[in-house]
Amino acid sequence: MRVRAILNPRAGVAARRALAAVESGRTAWPRLEVMITTRAGDAREWAREAAGLEYDAVLAVGGDGTANEAAWGLLGSRTALGLVPVGSGNGLARVLGLSLRPQRAMAQLADSVRRRIDVGMANGRPFLNVSGAGFDAAVGAAFHRRGQEGGRRGVLTYVRLGLAMAFGYRSERWRLEAGGQGYDGTALIVAFLNGRQYGGGAVVAPRARLDDGVLDVVVIEDAPRLEILWNAPRVFWHTIEGFARYRHFQAREALLTGIGTVGHHRDGEPEAGAPRLHVTLEPRALELLVPRPVAEDPDGPFSATPGPDASTAPPPAA
Repeated sequence: MRVRAILNPRAGVAARRALAAVESGRTAWPRLEVMITTRAGDAREWAREAAGLEYDAVLAVGGDGTANEAAWGLLGSRTALGLVPVGSGNGLARVLGLSLRPQRAMAQLADSVRRRIDVGMANGRPFLNVSGAGFDAAVGAAFHRRGQEGGRRGVLTYVRLGLAMAFGYRSERWRLEAGGQGYDGTALIVAFLNGRQYGGGAVVAPRARLDDGVLDVVVIEDAPRLEILWNAPRVFWHTIEGFARYRHFQAREALLTGIGTVGHHRDGEPEAGAPRLHVTLEPRALELLVPRPVAEDPDGPFSATPGPDASTAPPPAA
């Protein structure tokens, strides 16, 4: 196999460990080359180049942002994306059952199978796992700023920021149209999920499938903060559907508007506010390397009976 690994060095010591793990992967992939990003856009450009040269796979070595950027360059190709998680959230990597230890993740990818997954589009820009507006977008933006300013990242930092912002955050009023269904009211979070969870293991759409041709749209209605905090552990216990403020829809297209501009995120990366958030789905638009046990698990994140195009059909053009 001809494989290109694209590594984001911003993770510091973790990135150096990941680089060593990737280098060890040459045993399984003798034709593996490693490229290290120096600026935003490198991962997308190098992934697109690899696809044009018909590489078998591109490994995104980093966090959700690196995975998203590399995937963007692969849309419309048969080159598969593999994830070696290094970042803070690793939402999609967790959905796929990938180890958060890079060397173990490399071993899992060496024995992986290919599966096509759906790709969401938020105002024309892709997301693999989740996009959303509201409290999670506000915390994500603060987390991103902290990282740019040299502050410590990681799941614990994200949780601390969320707790610090929880009581001062003012929920917004949203109007949501999603596949003939809708919501009009004040909500803490409006999320559009392809996978089942945010980074850090917070599961908000327990029954979502990555290749089912629909997005899982989740609304968490506004509530007193103590009620929200009391029920917050549900996302880690996989019981969020039992929360009285939880609303769930499925759709291939959705439109979200607010009182002003809609600040949102794509796979945790903050986006500038827009007059509206238009979310669509490209069915099975990306080929992914998936650990074999996860791909074959009937309760896992893939359809129990994948169609004939699950790993062979060409994706739509980018």
